[in-house]
Amino acid sequence: MDYSDLDRERAGFAVLQARLPAMFRQVFPDRMAPRTVLIIPSLSVDADVLSKVSGAHHYEERMFCLLLLLRYPATRVIYVTSEHVSEAIVDYFLHLLPGVPPRHARSRLTLLACHDGSSAPLTRKILDRPRLLARIAEALGDTSRAHMSCFNVSPLERELAVKLGIPIYGCDPDLLPLGTKSGSREVFREAGLLMPDGAENLRDAADVAEALAGLKRRNPALKGAVVKLNEGFSGEGNALFDFGEAPPGRTLDGWVRDRLPHITFAAKDMGWDAYAAKIAAMGAVAEAFVDGAVKRSPSAQYRVNPLGEVEPISTHDQVLGGEGGQVFLGCQFPADDNYRLEIQAEGAKAAELLAKRGVLGRFGIDFISVRDGDAWRHYAIEVNLRKGGTTHPFIMLQFLTDGSYDRDTGLFFAPGGRPRHYYASDNIVSDRYRGLTPHDLIDIAVNHDIHFHQATQQGVVFHLIGALSQFGKLGAVCVGASREEAKRLYHETIAILDRETGLASAASRNNVH
Repeated sequence: MDYSDLDRERAGFAVLQARLPAMFRQVFPDRMAPRTVLIIPSLSVDADVLSKVSGAHHYEERMFCLLLLLRYPATRVIYVTSEHVSEAIVDYFLHLLPGVPPRHARSRLTLLACHDGSSAPLTRKILDRPRLLARIAEALGDTSRAHMSCFNVSPLERELAVKLGIPIYGCDPDLLPLGTKSGSREVFREAGLLMPDGAENLRDAADVAEALAGLKRRNPALKGAVVKLNEGFSGEGNALFDFGEAPPGRTLDGWVRDRLPHITFAAKDMGWDAYAAKIAAMGAVAEAFVDGAVKRSPSAQYRVNPLGEVEPISTHDQVLGGEGGQVFLGCQFPADDNYRLEIQAEGAKAAELLAKRGVLGRFGIDFISVRDGDAWRHYAIEVNLRKGGTTHPFIMLQFLTDGSYDRDTGLFFAPGGRPRHYYASDNIVSDRYRGLTPHDLIDIAVNHDIHFHQATQQGVVFHLIGALSQFGKLGAVCVGASREEAKRLYHETIAILDRETGLASAASRNNVH
């Protein structure tokens, strides 16, 4: 695409996006208003980094939570995936709809697939299939009442939107630099947020080595640092540098350069040559590793609506694992009582700044929080200008319970004032789970009475079900009346799966998180 074509595409996209405010005022609040939502769950991120995630293309199923939009009687949903999704999985989600017969909902749902399991982004596959694109356009019908919902909005999604003639409820890809690791640090600095000592906009290994040496000089007691690829995903682009044997004085620079190829990567099977190439291609940051006897990884989520208004959506405590605790595994909602409102308030400073820059839709802001006596210090570390691992569990809770988030308390209340909490994970993994079909999983949930109950508004909702048989991997959102109850339900679910697949104890499991 040459510059003139790109300029035309940007201009066309701006015209489409200008429709959203009127749609938000007139269509969104009316549950009976006819509308069509095209869901494109493409993970349009770096393919090499994404390839390190087991069963990556099944992550397209995480946005199945949006099938619950079919609770609105005149809403139609078009959902496109790389490969065909089992009807058992579709049926599972439709039966979660409160007050809507599954057959009624199914008649308003169009499922389309590329029949392509390659590592290319889903949106790229759609654009490369003119006949599929034509089928999507035909299914859309009246485009004046249609919009697109995506996992993230890259230039690929913008191109698709322009070809189909519908807006995206998401961030203009021209603003994506604000959500890189370097852009995040610049936003936090301007918003006045505390963040780890570090350096951004690093373009090669020499820049990284210089930044690491500078961190050690400014803080001789520093034990470690984190290098992050600008466009890393779920922590898979992170690497840990250990200063444990660093020499004093002028030899530090040379020692860092020599040690850099031996850095420890969060992603499995990542090597220095490939990582250095990624630094050169997308840039990186280097940050001091935040240490503390009591340390947490909370996040705050926000939405900028088409009227430019910032809404706090939720807070979470993230569950991290992998090498050095760099990889996102799951989350607990809400974040800890002691600091969730502090996190919400600190993140709002950056959220307001992002809204002024034109950011639209959902995004998250991640922190590292360290207890300091009776107080907490919160270091802002990352902006995610996309839906993320904390998005789909919260959407699921909203639609399942018809409840709402109270920004004054940071709690979620179901109708009748009943608080609801959850523990969610995308990384329930065991080799022994391989071979379980969606039908098997549903049978296990029903037989053990852990399936989500509308009457009690508690229980387990599974996702990533399509990854279970091949990869032994799935996700779950465990909803309870308290933080402790939600976590207990999560561990009970793991124990049930282990027993049903012949695992005698937690010690015998292979890599279950």
